[in-house]
Parts: sequence; C-alpha cells; structure tokens
Amino acid sequence: MAADSTVQRQSGVALWRQIADRIRASIAGGDYDESGRVPPETVLAAQFGVNRHTVRSALAALAREGIVRPVQGVGTLIERKERLNFPISRRTRFIEGLGSQARETEGLLLQSAHEPASADLARRLGVPEGASVIRLETLRKADGRPVSRATAWFPAERFSGIDEAYRDSGSITAAFRRLGLADYVRVSTEVTASHAESGDMKDLDLSAGAVVLVTRSLNADPEGVPVQYAVSRFPADRVQFTVEN
Repeated sequence: MAADSTVQRQSGVALWRQIADRIRASIAGGDYDESGRVPPETVLAAQFGVNRHTVRSALAALAREGIVRPVQGVGTLIERKERLNFPISRRTRFIEGLGSQARETEGLLLQSAHEPASADLARRLGVPEGASVIRLETLRKADGRPVSRATAWFPAERFSGIDEAYRDSGSITAAFRRLGLADYVRVSTEVTASHAESGDMKDLDLSAGAVVLVTRSLNADPEGVPVQYAVSRFPADRVQFTVEN
C-alpha cells in the first residue's frame, strides 16, 4: 500500500514531519522493498503536493534517525535494521524478553526521588493519596543503543532502597529480589504512540519527528498487590511488541 499522500496544512504539525511519518510508515509496510530506495524528491514532492525543500527536510529527519541514507548519484537508500521484538505477557521481563536478540543489555539509573502519590498514582498502586512513593528514571540499552526510557513508581514503605538496588543491578527484577520480592506479574499494559519529545530525543538519541511507542504498565506481586507502575517510551524504529497470551 502506498503512503497516504494527504497532508494537512494549518494542522499544527509541520508538513515535513507529516511527510516523514508517511514515508516511515511506507518503509515499515515494505512499499519500497523492490527497489530498496525511497522515490526521488521530485516524485515525493508531486505525491504530497509540496516543494522539494519540504521533502528534503523530511528525508533529512529520517536520515538522522538512521532509517534512510542518501548516496550521491544513487538516491536515498533504506537502511535495513531489524527491530528488537519485545514480548508483553503475564511475566514481562526486559532482559529475558530480549533473549538472544542482544549480546549486551544495560540498565542505567538517571534519577530517583521520594514524592507523595498523586490521586491517580495512589489509585493505581493501591496506596493512600499522599503516601510516599519512590520514582525511578531509567534508561535501558541493548548492544549500546538506547531502547527504553522509563519513569517508574514504587510504594516507598515496601520498597525502600530500590533506587540503590537498581543502580547496582540495572534490573528491576534483580532489585525486587534483593528487597524480598521473588516474583511479580504484569496486570495491565496500555500502548500508544506519539512523536518524540525533547527528553526522548536526548536520552533515546532521536531526531525531531521520530515516533515513540509509549507503554503504561502495572505490575503486582503473586497475591495481586500492586508493586510498580511505569510509563516507558521506546523508539518505534528499534522496538516492536508481541502480545502473548
């Protein structure tokens, strides 16, 4: 299926960004697999009803993301980079989920803080509003490439010291185990998509216009008591999800 050639002017989203999104979707859908190249700027300009400068800006953004590569005298080549497949199941685990897809995985603690639970967070974690929770800001890498930027909250009364435990281990599972929680299960996962924000571009090494997959997930202990709520952001060109029953 060819890319949607409709762009919306005065929509608040720059034309080059809309075009980059459509070209990205066409690449993901295999529309250009036969040639291995994106159509010439003149063809894309006519398809989207814009000038070549706008198309050039869209292709430059995709090149910064590593999705395409311009080659003098040849055209704009599509870079073949396989996405990491990340399974979402009742026992979702980052390192176990990647398995043999990555030689090395790394979990970095960017920041931690104690804060009072908002009404929404208290409802999700099953704690009183205003109760102390521990917030962790983390970055995960696979073979040196950033693949996840997450904000996670934990009941402070039960998981005091989880920031140090995560800093030492780089793993939520290992940190839980160190604090006495041997197992936990995924209760729910919500997945949406959005354009990368400034923090995503910095931490995940993305360019303006890149798309991120956003998960909002709740984990609980085997008795069903919530232990973690997290909002995670994944580069859409590096990670895909598989939902397992």
